[in-house]
Amino acid sequence: MAESGQGRIVAELGRPETPEETAARKAKNSREYRERKTTRNLVYALVASLAVVLVIVLAVPRSNDPMHPDIDVAAIAEQAQAGSDEPLAVPELPEGWSANAAELRRSQTDGITSWYTGYLTPSDEFIGLSQGLDANATWSAELLARTLATGTVQIDGVDWTIYDNRDSTDDVGNARYGLTTESGSTVFVLIGTASDAEFATLASAIADTVEAQR
Repeated sequence: MAESGQGRIVAELGRPETPEETAARKAKNSREYRERKTTRNLVYALVASLAVVLVIVLAVPRSNDPMHPDIDVAAIAEQAQAGSDEPLAVPELPEGWSANAAELRRSQTDGITSWYTGYLTPSDEFIGLSQGLDANATWSAELLARTLATGTVQIDGVDWTIYDNRDSTDDVGNARYGLTTESGSTVFVLIGTASDAEFATLASAIADTVEAQR
């Protein structure tokens, strides 16, 4: 291609460009340049984003610890036992169970002291065990969201009262299902979202503690 006094001679045309063709050619070249630049910028941005994600992934510390903590109930109970003359329940549970809480609690309403342990079941449901020391009916009623008994069941020689609120539309908190029994001046309350079989497993595991306080 060559330039002449009349304009740029284009080989394809065999003549000089008209002003309109020159403007159109320059506009096309400018547009293609911008498109190539935009594409390059997008590629650079994508590469940069992937690099940032990779750095974050590599920087996050890895842990082999379970998502739910497994509390050493026996060790905590040994320390807490100094504050109680009655043996605290420390159930031996099958594989797949884990404890996420263990502590002595004191009711703000009536001053009742209780030994509380929380358990996650193999089906990833929850059961809370509360052992009320010198407890009364008001204390257990609060835990059971003041719901009514629906039946009874005997588990390993211990008679339990059932509170089945699974079909209730009321807000009963964790008391979707509950079991309660009295042994001397101690009241045992199990509440949670687990299955009947899992409740029975926990109730069976504390049967000796219940019987020891009669």
